[in-house]
Amino acid sequence: MDMTHGATEIAAYGMRAQADRLRHISENIANADTPGYRRKLVSFDAVLSRGRQTGLVEASAPFLDQGVLPQIHDPAHPMADQQGYYAGSNVDLVTEIADAREASRSYEANLRVFDQSRQMSSSLLDLLRR
Repeated sequence: MDMTHGATEIAAYGMRAQADRLRHISENIANADTPGYRRKLVSFDAVLSRGRQTGLVEASAPFLDQGVLPQIHDPAHPMADQQGYYAGSNVDLVTEIADAREASRSYEANLRVFDQSRQMSSSLLDLLRR
């Protein structure tokens, strides 16, 4: 495999992983006020080929943040217990927005690498045609 093809493939895998991460972040933001909701997280796993690292990454299956759910006091809430408390969500909007910004910028960086690699391949083909 030549270096140009490798760079485009690495960038494409990176974009796919960051897009998956952004999808879960958006689900977390949408459910920030859902009682009992635990935020979803993904990690990036290296892709192996024949036991060797390829430089590619994939987003793992989502897993739930096991942090403590805040107890919210609202005796009128339908999910409240005898003392008037119910489990809130462990989604912190500031953290989710920061994670979304980081994932978005990483996606854009991978997109630039992909475009540069494609342009280099096109330039090489133009040179070979001459």
